[in-house]
This record gives sequence, C-alpha cells and structure tokens, in this order.
Amino acid sequence: MPFIPHTEKDIREMLATIGVDHIDALFDEIPSELRCGELDAIPPGMPEMEVSRLMQTRARADGQPLCFIGAGAYDHHIPAAVWELTTRGEFYTAYTPYQAEASQGTLQLLYEYQSMMTALTGMAVSNASLYDGASALAEAVLMAVRGNRKSKSKRILLPRNLHPTYRRVVHTIVCNQQIELVEVGYDSVTGSIDRAELERYSGEDFAALVIPQPNFFGVLEAVDELTDWAHDNGMLAIAVVNPMAMAILRPAGEWGDLGADICCGEGQPLGSPVASGGPYFGFLCSTGKLVRQMPGRIIGKTVDLDGKTGYALTLQAREQHIRRSKATSNICTNQGLMVTAATIHMTLMGGEGLQRVAAASHANTGKLTQALTSLPGVETAFKGAVFHERVLRLPIEVTKALRALAAHNVLGGFDLSDDYPELGDAVLVCATELRNNDDIENYRGKLERVIQSQVQTPCQLKPDW
Repeated sequence: MPFIPHTEKDIREMLATIGVDHIDALFDEIPSELRCGELDAIPPGMPEMEVSRLMQTRARADGQPLCFIGAGAYDHHIPAAVWELTTRGEFYTAYTPYQAEASQGTLQLLYEYQSMMTALTGMAVSNASLYDGASALAEAVLMAVRGNRKSKSKRILLPRNLHPTYRRVVHTIVCNQQIELVEVGYDSVTGSIDRAELERYSGEDFAALVIPQPNFFGVLEAVDELTDWAHDNGMLAIAVVNPMAMAILRPAGEWGDLGADICCGEGQPLGSPVASGGPYFGFLCSTGKLVRQMPGRIIGKTVDLDGKTGYALTLQAREQHIRRSKATSNICTNQGLMVTAATIHMTLMGGEGLQRVAAASHANTGKLTQALTSLPGVETAFKGAVFHERVLRLPIEVTKALRALAAHNVLGGFDLSDDYPELGDAVLVCATELRNNDDIENYRGKLERVIQSQVQTPCQLKPDW
C-alpha cells in the first residue's frame, strides 16, 4: 500500500481554509538567522532504478561471510513469510494504536505477542515491547526500585558476567536517579556468578538481583538457587534471558520456589535479521503484582456492547508526556514492526519449532567447540554448561586473529579483550542452527592457518612469491 501525499489542490484548499497564502507563513515566527536556508549539500533525488542499483551495490560490499559472532545478536533462520507479511502496508505504515476502533488489527497482533511472550517466559504479564534488550533491563531495574516494598534502598546487584553493553546502558539510564549498581564478580573456573562474593551481601538491603540466563559468556547460571537467595534476602529477582533459550530451558517464571519477579531481554532472535546493528526490540514481562509498575504499552482484550471481541490499550497512564523522569517510563513509542515480525515468526515456528532451533544451535556450538579446541593452544576458558556460545582462549593475539579471519570471510567471534582483559586472548564464539559441518570445518581450517602463520618467526615464513 503506497504512501499517497496531499495533492497541490489539497494543500491550496487547506491553506485557504486557515487564511494564509503560503505554507511558509505557518513558520514565520522562526527568526531568519535560525533558518538553514537552501540545502545545497544534499544531492538531488535519484530515480527508483538508480536507488535500487546503489543499494544492491552497497549490500554486495558487505559480502557473505560465515558468522560465528553472537554476543547478543544471533544469526537465525527467518522463514520467508515473516517479512513478506510484516512489510504489508497494514503493518508497515501503522502508527501508535491510540484510536482503538481504527486499530483492531494492530492491537490484536500486540495482544497475541504478549500472550506468546508470557507463555515463553512463564510470567503473568507482558508489555508490547521496548527499544532493545539493554533499555528493557534498565526499565526492569526502575520497576524493581519502585515495586519492592520490602526494600528502602536504591541498590541493585548486577553481575559482571552480564552483557557489558547492558551494564553500560543501565548505568546511563539510572545513574541520575540515585540508583546504585553494585557489581558481583564471576567464578574464574565456571564463568558463573561467584556465589562466595554474592554471600557477602547476604542480609543487606538491595532492591533486586539481576540474573542472566545464559550469561554473556554463554554459561548457564544456577537460576533456582540464585532466585531463592534473592527472595530470602528481600530482593526481587530480575531475569535477563535469551528468548530462544527459554524454548528448552525452564522459563523464568518457574525459577526457584516463587519464580523470577521480572523477565526481560532482547527479542532479536525471534525473527529480526542481523542487519548491521538493528533495529531490534526489548521484551519485558513480570508477575501480576508488578503490572502497574510496568512501562510501555499493555494491550487488553474485552467485548463491545454487541458482545464482539475487541482490543484496547489498558493500564496506559499517559504520564510520560508530563512527568518526565518521575513517570513510570518516559518511553513514548516501541519497536512495533519488530514485534510484528516476532509474532509472525513465533506463530510459524510454534513451540516445537523454537525447541528444534534452540537444540540445533546448542549442538552446533558443541561441534564448533570440539573442532576448534582440537587445534594446538586453543582451549575453553570455563567449565560451566553453556547454551549456544562459548569462550575460547587462543594461543595468539585475538584481535589479529579475528582480523585475519575476517579477511577470509569468516567472522570468528567477539573479542573479549577490551571488556574482560583478565581472560587474556579470549574470544566468544557462537554457532546457530544455520551453521553446518562444512562451515565449522571451514572455520577450523582457516583458524589453523592463521595460528600457524602468526606463531612462526619471520625467518620461517614462506615468501609471498
């Protein structure tokens, strides 16, 4: 459904109705010195054929490398029907569904999305998405501070093996609200949260404990024990999960005796492509007790005067427009198109399909780990159980190794040297269901040659000619 702008006749009629001669008269209060004038640096528009050729050229410039990077963005198969449906005009151009009577299709889709997310996470309620996983965690922290009636503090226990970007984003969002983020280290052997260090905070006043599953290293945490520990110490338990892992692991709502209180994460694995950094979307679920602390939109299902099913925004206190940082949330929109894709993706895959994808990804990471650790000097950094990512140590400088692999069309993993220098030359690798045995052997062979070339002395290297 193409976008059809106003005609010149429409514009003239509207201007005549309001009593002005030209559209510029509507902006005459702007001082001339603040106006940008002519935009000479912007090139003229291109015809459709040339635009298509330009975009195809730029897409080919990216190449088609084998991707073994995870670290929060995962290269999963997306059925063709997902984006064929998502980009239909009814979804693609739909805006905020404030006018319920004109937005029943969009509202129903969001309601179905919420239902699917509560089923996947085992939680009672879900909102209709946030910007991304990192900001969703920040909102979860704010929820916990507002909603934990047992705590008088504004302190949160945040594991160091949580995604580094998530930690930075959370700090940026909550630091000016006098919320203190207390870092908890990880066990150097297993890669999981250091229980001995966590016990140091036993009995202290904290609003919540953040529990990643899996953590940034791909390691699975002892979520039952951690959730119960948080509740025993008067804290809320905030789960940060990979939604694909929830298809085969126990959902956050069933952790420990009472389940997690809040569950959030990144929804990209559910139908969004790895597209040069986004766009992605965050999901946020909680127990029923915390529903009034939940930011963003919540869609409710009801019946009209004729008994017909209807959908509407509910518990939507439009306060973010007037209360700013004191509001439940200052987010005024969501990643609606990504949520549309996720809903269609989950519908097509079903529970069994998601389980198969998760199981295949887990198995492929096991194969990848076995293949790479067969090389001299390559070893796993942690002994803990993992989902579909693993930290490996290399016998050469990791930055140079990844650069050399990329030059041969293999994206070999995520360099951990900046965020975790104590791990040495460590790389986080990932293999989803899209990687097969040939891909893994390709990676192994090229890494072997890179290692051999970099450990040899210059006099041992063969000349290029």
